[in-house]
Amino acid sequence: MTTTPSAPSSEAASAPDWRRIGSFVTGQAAVQCGSFALLIAMNWTAVQLGGRGAVTLVILASTLPRALMLLFGGALADSLGPRAVLLRATATRLIVLAIGTLVTAGADSLWPLVAVAVVEGSLLGLTGPASGVLLTRLAPQEHLGRANSLFSMVMRLAPIAGSPLGAWLVVAGGLSDVMIVSAAGCAVWLVCAFHVTHGMGRPERRSGTGSSLFRRSGDGLLLLGAHPKLRWMFIACFCMDFAFLWPAEVALPLRASGEGWGIGSVAAALTAFSAGALASAAVGAALAHRIPVPVKLLVTGTGLAVGMGSMALVPSPSVLAVTACVVGLFSGLNGPALVTAYQQAVPEGRLGAAMSTFSLSSIGAAPLSLAVFSSVSAALGVTGTWLLCAAIALFSPVAATLALRSPVTRKTPAAEVSAAPEPTATAV
Repeated sequence: MTTTPSAPSSEAASAPDWRRIGSFVTGQAAVQCGSFALLIAMNWTAVQLGGRGAVTLVILASTLPRALMLLFGGALADSLGPRAVLLRATATRLIVLAIGTLVTAGADSLWPLVAVAVVEGSLLGLTGPASGVLLTRLAPQEHLGRANSLFSMVMRLAPIAGSPLGAWLVVAGGLSDVMIVSAAGCAVWLVCAFHVTHGMGRPERRSGTGSSLFRRSGDGLLLLGAHPKLRWMFIACFCMDFAFLWPAEVALPLRASGEGWGIGSVAAALTAFSAGALASAAVGAALAHRIPVPVKLLVTGTGLAVGMGSMALVPSPSVLAVTACVVGLFSGLNGPALVTAYQQAVPEGRLGAAMSTFSLSSIGAAPLSLAVFSSVSAALGVTGTWLLCAAIALFSPVAATLALRSPVTRKTPAAEVSAAPEPTATAV
């Protein structure tokens, strides 16, 4: 395996390396399950210590450093390679969790939680882009969609398994017990990462790469400005994330309450959506390479948006659950397809920077969606705002269509080498 990161087609062998993909998925399943368990346990502990203000402080202490470190993590992944970043940061995170287990064991103050959240969020931000690079190294371009579908199944199952585990452990034992479980998951991922990244050395140093890490932290945004195909795929991903969150987390409970359907209808709809998404993701893991790209991107994206709008108008809880299942079926194919198309549009050697921007948009879409649509709903009402979200989701397949029509820039133009720190030219 070569040591220079590049596009999927030039990095991976002709057939997927399923052994290492299996190690990647296993390690991510363990670490993500532990992370979700720790998330709910820390939030619950913060509520007990200081109420709403305390949990807000802990969430901000984790998310803000994570968002900042994502920018530097992408530059580090491109310059040092994913192996160096992942092994060092994951080992450091394991040590932090071990120390956190001791510090929080008898603590009755909020500040140990804040300190752990800051370091934990920073390390997760550093490793995010490096993790996003790995599947493009292990699967050729025609099979990358299958690998991403398999990974998306892990990302959908992790909160289902991890959140109840964290809730039970924090009540039965305490936060330190949850940190032990999270550290164990981190240790499993560290062992798997040794296997997955074997042979992925430091990239060769190229001309124009001598600028500081701080200056190169904005490379992901420069890539979007320079490459239309990548930019349109980014817009397609962001529109879907931005439009989907508010209906799922706010509008659905509000409509169920207003119609008198009860909380059971919300649980049934979310369960049906998850079941549909898992089923189609499993199909994608097996057959994504045989499904035409327009079907995976355009047909499923349009169906998802139409289904989302239909959920705002259905007359009964049973129809709501069936519609949610159909939306989940579309989502399970559309999500990995969007990520795959974004990764395949990234120029050679710039995947770390591109994935850092992609991850940052995914993190930012959630609070932005809640803030914007909660305000809009005061004027349009729940149903009107839900339909507006569905209309915005329709921009995703439109942007994907424009991306498919845009030329692919696999190499970075030489003129950009002298104009930028690096040649300026892709996750559940």
